[in-house]
Amino acid sequence: MKTVEAPRDLLLPDTITQYAISHGSPQEIHDILLLSRPDYTIFDEMRNTADFQLFADLRLAGIGLAGVVHATNPIDAIQRFVGRIELGVIPQIIDTVIFIKNGFVGKVLSLNMTVKVPEGMTEADLARPVVVVNDFETGKLEYELYSYGEETVVIPVSSLARSRSPIQKFAATAIEDKLREYVSNARVEMASDNKCVVYVPEKEIARLIGKEGRNIAAIEERLGVGIDVQPLSAKRAAAAASEGEEENIAFDAQIGKKHVVFSVDGIFANKNVKIYVDDDYVMTANVGKDGIFKISRKNKIGKVIGDAVSSGTGLRVTIQSS
Repeated sequence: MKTVEAPRDLLLPDTITQYAISHGSPQEIHDILLLSRPDYTIFDEMRNTADFQLFADLRLAGIGLAGVVHATNPIDAIQRFVGRIELGVIPQIIDTVIFIKNGFVGKVLSLNMTVKVPEGMTEADLARPVVVVNDFETGKLEYELYSYGEETVVIPVSSLARSRSPIQKFAATAIEDKLREYVSNARVEMASDNKCVVYVPEKEIARLIGKEGRNIAAIEERLGVGIDVQPLSAKRAAAAASEGEEENIAFDAQIGKKHVVFSVDGIFANKNVKIYVDDDYVMTANVGKDGIFKISRKNKIGKVIGDAVSSGTGLRVTIQSS
């Protein structure tokens, strides 16, 4: 293990060699580290462009590196590489950012490169390479870095989600109700006032789109919004990453004249549970104080659940794990 400092001020045992850029040039540090090939190197006090370029070169050469950068927020540490290093190379140089605040780990971020349509954009032809920055513990997407024109921008994704207006939320609910005429379950996210993403069970996508896209075209014309159809499994995977894991719970289901009656353990009383049919999310229900909840058989969702109970397969109930 070796260190690169400016100046040498870390208190370390004699077994660790300490180098100081102030006593030599970055090129000399670069050459000696590549020749000695240490397992790990601590690069303390990275300040100027030469420091960041040296860090990137050593990292790409396979030297184990931990760099120390001063920043107000964890994303600011990443932004200090922007403009100094090519955007596409940044995730190969930085894979994890550990933000220390007041002597404790305040935040941990992870970086990856993907090709996608950036959050807040709607058209498929706007897809581009994007550096996604996720919360390391939850996997929740927090920032996106991508080229926009001649500039490299850093966009906080959470603020985009908060900016959705109450009118868009109402519109999403209305569209969901309308789409249930065609599919058993639909989840709608408004990308803009005239564009939405619809998540439906994968096996029902063809029915919703219709022959040569006639159904979806008619729905778009009737509602006055553009619709992008995606499998519900993609929505569920994203929700699981942001909300945490779910666990299956034991249940008993009986079909009555007007309702499907579920019974679960009394410890789940007054809690919300989710119902899945063939691994497709169907609905969320609140368990009564006696461990029982009922689902009406009059609507389409109730019929789908009733059919699953009758067949005895493909039905499961989950609850958020603590």
